[in-house]
Amino acid sequence: MLLKEYRICMPLTVDEYRIGQLYMISKHSHEQSDRGEGVEVVQNEPFEDPHHGNGQFTEKRVYLNSKLPSWARAVVPKIFYVTEKAWNYYPYTITEYTCSFLPKFSIHIETKYEDNKGSNDSIFDNEAKDLEREVCFIDIACDEIPERYYKESEDPKHFKSEKTGRGQLREGWRDSHQPIMCSYKLVTVKFEVWGLQTRVEQFVHKVVRDILLIGHRQAFAWVDEWYGKSTPTKSVIEQLHNTLAWTFSPSGFNCYLEIQQQRQSYCFLY
Repeated sequence: MLLKEYRICMPLTVDEYRIGQLYMISKHSHEQSDRGEGVEVVQNEPFEDPHHGNGQFTEKRVYLNSKLPSWARAVVPKIFYVTEKAWNYYPYTITEYTCSFLPKFSIHIETKYEDNKGSNDSIFDNEAKDLEREVCFIDIACDEIPERYYKESEDPKHFKSEKTGRGQLREGWRDSHQPIMCSYKLVTVKFEVWGLQTRVEQFVHKVVRDILLIGHRQAFAWVDEWYGKSTPTKSVIEQLHNTLAWTFSPSGFNCYLEIQQQRQSYCFLY
C-alpha cells in the first residue's frame, strides 16, 4: 500500500470550485463522448452518514474490454470492468476503484475542500492520523506537466481571466493570492502482487499526480466559460457524465482504466 496526500491550491473559493468542477466534467464528457464503452449503474441513491450528513451513494461498473490492445484482448476475459463506488457529501467525498481483472488492485480517494492555502495539516486526522504518508503540494502555475498535454492557453502563468481579473500566476502566488482554496486528496493505491507492488503503486501515483495537475489547470483556464453561473440543479447534474482515462503500463503492459462518472457522482479525482 502506498499512501500520499495531495494538496492543490486554486485561485477560487470552494463554492466557485464546485461550479467549475461540474463544468469541467461536462466539457470533458462532450469532448470524449466517443470514447465511452458502457456503464452499468448498480446503485444510485441518497445516503446518510452519521458524521457527514446527507449525501449520495453511487456504484457503477464500467466495461472496458474494447479499450485494451489486441494482444491483451486475447487473454483478458470479455467481461472486464472497473467498479466505482462513490460517496458524495460535498465538500467531502470518498471514491473507490477496483478492477475485475486485477483483484489485488485498488484506488481509494478521500477529498476535502477548504478555503485556505493548503495549510491545514490536521485535515485528515480522523481518517489517517497515525498513518505515514507523503504530503505533495501541486502548483498549477509552476509544476511541469507532460509536454504532450501542454497548451499555452491553459498555462496559469500566461492566462488571465477577463471576468475575474485573476491569472498570470507567478512563483509564490499561493502565499498572497485572494481568494484561494485547496483541494486536499488522500490517495491510497494498493497492488498486492509480490515483485510488482512497489513499482506499480509508484507508477499509479505518478499518473494520478499528472491528472490532478492537468485537470486543475484546465478548471482555472476555463474560468471565463463558467464563472457567474449558479450551481446546477439536480436535473442538470443528472445529465452530466465524465470519462477519465489514464494509461496503466508497468513493464509495457498497456491497460486503459476508463472511469465514467454519471448523475450525482462528480469526477472526484479532480
